[in-house]
Amino acid sequence: MAIYQNQVDYLEIRLQQSESTAIAYRGSQLDAVNRNFSLAGGIRACQKGGWSFVTFNGLDELNNRVEEAISQAHLVGEETTQLALVEGIIDQVNVELKRDPRGISLQEKRQLIENYNQLLLDFDPRIQTTAVSYTDQFSQTYFVNSLGSCITQERLDVNGRFGAIARGEGNIIRQGFESVASRCDYNVLQGIEDRVQSAAERAIRQLEAKPVKGGQYTVVLDPYLAGVFIHEAFGHLSEADFVYENPRMQELLELGKPMGIEQLTVVDDATIPDLPGSIRYDDEGVQAQRKYLIKDGILTQRLHNLETAGKMKEKPTGNARALSATYPPIVRMTNTAIEAGDHTFEEIIKDIEEGVYAVRMLGGQTNGEMFTFAAAEGYMIRNGEIAEPVSDVTLSGNVFQTLKDIEGIGNDLLYTNGGCGKGGQMPLPVSVGGPHIRIKNVVVGVVN
Repeated sequence: MAIYQNQVDYLEIRLQQSESTAIAYRGSQLDAVNRNFSLAGGIRACQKGGWSFVTFNGLDELNNRVEEAISQAHLVGEETTQLALVEGIIDQVNVELKRDPRGISLQEKRQLIENYNQLLLDFDPRIQTTAVSYTDQFSQTYFVNSLGSCITQERLDVNGRFGAIARGEGNIIRQGFESVASRCDYNVLQGIEDRVQSAAERAIRQLEAKPVKGGQYTVVLDPYLAGVFIHEAFGHLSEADFVYENPRMQELLELGKPMGIEQLTVVDDATIPDLPGSIRYDDEGVQAQRKYLIKDGILTQRLHNLETAGKMKEKPTGNARALSATYPPIVRMTNTAIEAGDHTFEEIIKDIEEGVYAVRMLGGQTNGEMFTFAAAEGYMIRNGEIAEPVSDVTLSGNVFQTLKDIEGIGNDLLYTNGGCGKGGQMPLPVSVGGPHIRIKNVVVGVVN
């Protein structure tokens, strides 16, 4: 690295060695079995504000690829490089393994997933098909940069995903999903029959649901949907590359601005053990942190890489992340959540005469500050009690108004594993979290 020190304003090299397994069933058919070993890397260079990114597949081509990255950065750089100043870090981060999936045969892994798949298929004759998959990946990433960092990080991801699709009268189709993940232990997938079966149970329950009547309701989100809401509708707006390029968002997201009730606190925390979004250092070598995006109802932080922090004159937050070493790091979330409040679920719903309880998420989209989410399950709330199931529960609105309309926050914070997409990099491991939250004046369904 020293020989290139004065040729560009900034230079980094990442090399990743990984081994992975993937098994997938679709219905009764084995859809895929893959074992993969790879060695690849990426080089980023910045000169006069211009960035280049070059990948390589072997160490024998490294010197040529570094020179190529430097040359390309010189071709595009026409302004001033603005990077936040950070100290170089030298460290080695090892995984504290429990049961290592690399020591388990492919046959044993396949048999486990086949058994769970069959459990779903046998649950009820109305289960038409399934989508069940298993993945594990162990990787070692080596990182050096011109700031003096030299970091080695190990990472293990073990994931099981279980989906069931049910068909009812009139060809009504309903879906249910469940997922399990660990950063250290294959045994997280052992003995989870009840969790796997819950995917089929959710799909079957919704076959009896009638479409919700469109209108404005007080809505209660379960912890899963509360986490997805805060990640999708607000978390992406907190990524500083989006804010820096959008003058309107700079105005709407001015630090110090009130965003909701005093009890509302939103965090992005990469330091929680064993969650998919947890890291020790990000992909620019910045130490992971717990950030308060909203604290006590006030907007307090946003998420940065070195460049956005430098341009906006704020501190780096350790949120430069890449899907692998062959992708450039961009500003991404880690584990994003609404912090727990002090209400029980019973207290949250007890004085709602007519409302909607929305559970999990089936799909959705965001467009700037506007959002639309489809809940996987829905139930009416009547006179403070959970009542009949309802279907076609879509929630839409403006995220800033919706945050202000949160009027109750539960004490039952729960994190759920997920995968995030941005800039062609998907699915990046993240976790979303929240407790039950109560929101007034939410538009549900189609209003006539």
